[in-house]
Formats: sequence, structure tokens, C-alpha cells
Amino acid sequence: MIKRYSRKQLTDIWSEENKYKIWLDVELAASQAMEILGHIPKGVTSAVRKKAKINVKRIHQIENKVKHDVIAFLTSVTEKVGIKARYLHQGMTSSDVLDTSFNIQLVQSGKVLLKDIDLILKVLKKKANKYKYTPCIGRSHGIHAEPITFGLKLASFYEEFKRNKKRLLAAINEISTCSISGAVGTFANVNPSVEKYVAKKLKLKVEPISTQVIPRDRHAFYFSTLGIIASSIERVATEIRHLQRTEIYEIQEYFSKNQKGSSAMPHKKNPILSENLTGLARMVRSAVIPALENISLWHERDISHSSVERNIGPDTNITLDFALIRLANILDNMIVYPKKMMNNLNITRGLIFSQEIMLELTKSGLSREKSYKIVQSYAKKCFAENLDLFNVIKADEYIMNRISPKKLKSIFSYSKHFKHINLIFKRVFK
Repeated sequence: MIKRYSRKQLTDIWSEENKYKIWLDVELAASQAMEILGHIPKGVTSAVRKKAKINVKRIHQIENKVKHDVIAFLTSVTEKVGIKARYLHQGMTSSDVLDTSFNIQLVQSGKVLLKDIDLILKVLKKKANKYKYTPCIGRSHGIHAEPITFGLKLASFYEEFKRNKKRLLAAINEISTCSISGAVGTFANVNPSVEKYVAKKLKLKVEPISTQVIPRDRHAFYFSTLGIIASSIERVATEIRHLQRTEIYEIQEYFSKNQKGSSAMPHKKNPILSENLTGLARMVRSAVIPALENISLWHERDISHSSVERNIGPDTNITLDFALIRLANILDNMIVYPKKMMNNLNITRGLIFSQEIMLELTKSGLSREKSYKIVQSYAKKCFAENLDLFNVIKADEYIMNRISPKKLKSIFSYSKHFKHINLIFKRVFK
């Protein structure tokens, strides 16, 4: 992943140094279990732990000759440890190390992503409460519908990220398995107790049945979850982009003192961060299909999944981490324009209250079809001639014989639309 969209905490997790360190942890845990069982001499684990050093450059040099990364790793360890290192990897296969270690990296990444989501939830809760009763127009199909509040909009995002947190917790649990079962998963040359010990030592669960690999449906679930979270990020980013459009301009990304919006037009303030998040979301989602396709491997195992995971493992987690933190910062620093929201509410001069007029007419005895037709005809007239719906309705004796002036006035207010906000907030923020 390029540095522009990376944070050190995640790049460290996916560094070569950390990968090989985890490989060594797996081998040490397995050798410790074998010592306890009496399958290898005592003192092997302590000797390896004391003398083994991770030398990424040396591992790559060996791999260039042997064309096998795990053998290269074990050879580099042997060079440092000496003859006792021959007891490492007894009865194990490469995937025992690779899959267990890959899952550990996913768990490490997932825990960071959980913290990122917690940060977004914190910001959204704060902002939702601040703008709980700030009126703005609700839109469907991009067209003015009925009034809502900006706080409700943010509360909707909050609830979605609550669900994302639950999904990610489930995905981390799904991927937290360990396999030390040998060449085709039969434990032919390694005791199942070794796997159990390694799993406990590394805070994982035993994979109930592996072939040579941990089944890839687990990984597909994890990466699919990241794809859903990325889409939630894009949903918020898209809303910010729409609301910053010149014609709307209800909110704005923070624009620093020396920031420049365009190389050609000095007046521009573009929602570049939200646009960036839209692009990053596409990158995260692009990993989902390859992860799903990795489920179907030949027989007990092939390596068609390997090249995919070497890419999507680091890139997807690093990108999503960056995107979540960027979104939290955008939300925390965004500029909100309540007056502009109110101006936009009134653009249609009362048309947004058409539904309740129709409902009142049906209560007076008219059919829904006739009521709809009457109100729609006036709505079209108001829109075409830029008239105020309240005045047009008030001047119609037929309607006013069915709706009292007091009731008509109450219809053209926001109170009815906001009377259940507390209920909704209690549901979301309980």
C-alpha cells in the first residue's frame, strides 16, 4: 500500500518483520508443546527463543535460491540457532505456519479497526446530539420530501456503524482460528495436542477441521465485512459531497487557512477528502470478490489463494484503517450551516407540507384519490408560478370548508415532524 493512504500502526502489522516474528511465535509455541509431550528434547524452545533473530534480508536471499518462503525462514533461523533448530516444524506443513500467522495479522488489524469505528461512533454521537433539533430537508430521489433534522441524519449513520462494529467483532471471531494439523490435516505426524497448545498460547481457537489449509470461507467473511464497512464510509462521504454542492451548501469540509481548492479557480472549496473516501471505498470493496473466489480450492489445497491474500491482506486493512480515521476527522471538523438548511427548507414555499393537507382532506370525507388530485394540482401550480402553497390553499373555499384556518396553520409547521425525535434518539443511543 502506498504511504499516502497508510498509517504506521497498520503498516507495522503487515511489515515483513512482523510477519516473520509471528511465524517464529507459531514455531516456538509448537516446539514448546512438543517438548511438553516429550516428542523433542527439552531446551530446544529456549535455545531458539534466545538465539533466533529475524533477518528479512537474509530470508529473501535464501528464498531466491530455494524458492520457498517457509524453508527460507527456517534455514535463516537454523543459521543463528544451530543444530537444535532441526527440531522445529516437526510434523508440520507450511500452511500450519502461514495460515495461523495470517489469521493473527487479521486479528491484529481487526482490533485496530474496531478502535477506529469507536472513534467514529464517538464523533457521530456528539454531533447528532448537537444538531438534534436543527431542521433540514429530507430528500428522496434527490428531491425535497419532508423536514427532518441534521441530527437525525447523523443518528442514522451512527446506527449503521454500530452494526458495522458488531459485524467486525463477528468477523474477528470467525478468523481467530489456528491450524497445526500437518500435510493434509490428518495429524499424521503431529499430535493434536500441539495444535490445542498453540491455539491457547496465541489466543486463538482450534480449527475443527482443516485440510492443509484453514477453510477460506472464514477469510471471505472477514473481507466481505471490510467491504460493507467501506460502503458505509462511502454513504457518509457521498452525503457530505452532496450537501457541500454550491446549490445546497448546508455543510462544508473544513478548509484550512492556506489550503487551495483549484489550480485555476481561486474561489473553489472542493470536498476532496470525501471524494477521496469514495475512491478508497472502491479499493476496499475490490478485495471482496477475490476473497470469495478463494473459497474454492483444488482438493485439500492449492496456492491460487496465496497471491490474492498477499495483496488484499495488507492493502485492504491498511486502506480501511486510513479511511475510517479520515472520516472521523471530517465529521469532527465539518462546518454546518443551519441558516442555509432553513433557507433550503423554504425553497419550495410550503410544498413539503402537501401530505398532511391531503390526509386532512381524507379525514373530511373525500376519497384519497380525489384528495391527492386536488393537492397535486395546487402543488404543480405553486411550483410553476413560484407561489406559496399556504396562500393558495387558504384561498380555496372548497378546501377551507373541510380544514379550519387553525388546523391549516398547524399543518405548515415543523412540530409534527419532530415530535418523535426523542423516541428515535433513545432507540439509537440507548
